[in-house]
Amino acid sequence: MNLSERIERVSTDRNGSRTKRTRRKPTNRSSDWAVSKRRVRDVLIEELGSKLYAGSDEDGLGKLVASNLDTALRKAKVSVSASQRSRFVGEVTADLLGYGPLDEVLADESVTEVMCNGHDDIYVERQGKIAAVDASFDDEAHFRQVIEKIVGSIGRRIDEAQPYVDARLPDGSRVNAVLPPIAVNAPVLTIRRFPAEPYEVKDLVNFGTLTVDVSVFIEACVRGKLNVLISGGTGTGKTTLLNVASAFIPEGERIITIEDAAELRLHQPHVVSLEARPANIEGAGEITIRDLVRNALRMRPDRIVVGEVRGAEALDMLQAMNTGHEGSLTTVHSNSPRDAISRIETMVLMAGYDLPVRAIRQQIASAIDIIVHLDRFGDGSRHVTHVTELQGLEGDTITLQDIFKYAFASGGTQTAKSTGKLLSTGLRPKVAEQLRGSGVPISPKLFRPSESASKLRAVGGRR
Repeated sequence: MNLSERIERVSTDRNGSRTKRTRRKPTNRSSDWAVSKRRVRDVLIEELGSKLYAGSDEDGLGKLVASNLDTALRKAKVSVSASQRSRFVGEVTADLLGYGPLDEVLADESVTEVMCNGHDDIYVERQGKIAAVDASFDDEAHFRQVIEKIVGSIGRRIDEAQPYVDARLPDGSRVNAVLPPIAVNAPVLTIRRFPAEPYEVKDLVNFGTLTVDVSVFIEACVRGKLNVLISGGTGTGKTTLLNVASAFIPEGERIITIEDAAELRLHQPHVVSLEARPANIEGAGEITIRDLVRNALRMRPDRIVVGEVRGAEALDMLQAMNTGHEGSLTTVHSNSPRDAISRIETMVLMAGYDLPVRAIRQQIASAIDIIVHLDRFGDGSRHVTHVTELQGLEGDTITLQDIFKYAFASGGTQTAKSTGKLLSTGLRPKVAEQLRGSGVPISPKLFRPSESASKLRAVGGRR
C-alpha cells in the first residue's frame, strides 16, 4: 500500500463514512441455517399467534412449538436432516420463547455478566475476567426482537424516542439496553447476573470479600440502626453487599426498598418493594427514585433501603436519615470513602436548592454513620477495602476515620496479582457507645490493633 492509499484509509476510518464494522470472532451459524430458522419462526408466529404469549408454562409452550414444527417446515419450504432436527427445534423454540443464543449463556452459572455489543459480538465475564463467546443472533432484527421481549415483559419500552432502558429478567438479573443512534454501531445489551440463591455473609467471607470481624461489625451497625452507605465503582459488588447487609435487619421491622429496577431479594416477612417508572410515550407518568423516597416516608417505614443514590434523591435520603428514620441503607458510585462524600454533596446540589456547602456537609455528617467501600482488584476479585466512620464536622471538613482498611503486602488494586488483608486500624469507633445504647454491644477485641495498625494509621487512619 503506497502513502496516498494509507492516507485515504486513515481519513476514511476517522470520518466513518466508509468504515464497515467487522466481526471480532467467527460464528458457528451459517447464513442458510439462520435464514431457515427465520422463515420457520415467522410461520410459527403467524400460525400460533397469541398462543405463544398466553401465559402457559415453558414446557407446554415448547411442546406446542414442537408439535407444529412439521407444518411450519412445509409452509416455509425448509428441510432439516434427522441429525439436525433436535438442534433446529431447540434453537427455534429458544428464539420464540426464550432469549435465543443467550439462553445457553445464561444457563452457565459461572457467567456473572453478559455483554452484547452487536448481534454477532458477545462477551461474558467469569470470575472478573472478560472473554468472547462463540454465540450470535441471526441478525440485528433478531437481536432487537429479544431486547424488546425483555423490556416489554416488565411493561417498559425501548424505541427511537426512548433509546435506552433499565430492565430485569425474571430471575432478577439486571438488564441495560441501548439502541442506535445512541449506540453508534448497533444495539447494545448488558446483563448483570445474580446467583440463583442470594449470597449470605458466610459466602462473602469465603470469597475473601470481607473478614469475620468486619462482618460482625457491619451486622452490629445494621441491627443498631446506624445509617450505612456502601460505595464503590462499577461491578465491585455494592448491590451484593447491600443485599447481605439488609439480611441483618430484624424480622419484626417494616422495610421499604426503593430501586430503579427491583434487584434486592430480602427474606424478611414485612418487605415492601417500590420500583421507579420511566415516562410513557407521551412523556408523562414518570416516577423517579426521589418521588419514591418521599412517598416512602408516608408508609410508616422502620427501614428505608435505596438500591442506589445517583441524583437529587440524595437530599431526601439525608433528610430521612436525619428525621427519625435511622438504620437506612444505600449505595453510591465512588472511588473512595472521601469521594463518596463529595458525590453526595454534588447530588444534593442537583436538587435545585441554593444550599451553602457547610449546611450540606452538616446534613451528611449527622446523617451517615458508616461508609463501607469496595474495590475490584486486577485479578477480578472484589474486596472491602475501607470501613470508615464519619466523626463529624471540623470547620468545613467532614472528618473520616478508617476502622478497617485493606493492607497490601504486594501489588495493588490494579495489579493482576496482589496479596494483602483487611485489617483493623486499632482505632475504636465513636459509634461503639451508640451501639451499646441500642442494645447491640460489640467487643473491644474486634478493634484490637493488628500487626499493621500503626502503618495503617500513618497512611490514613483519620482524615
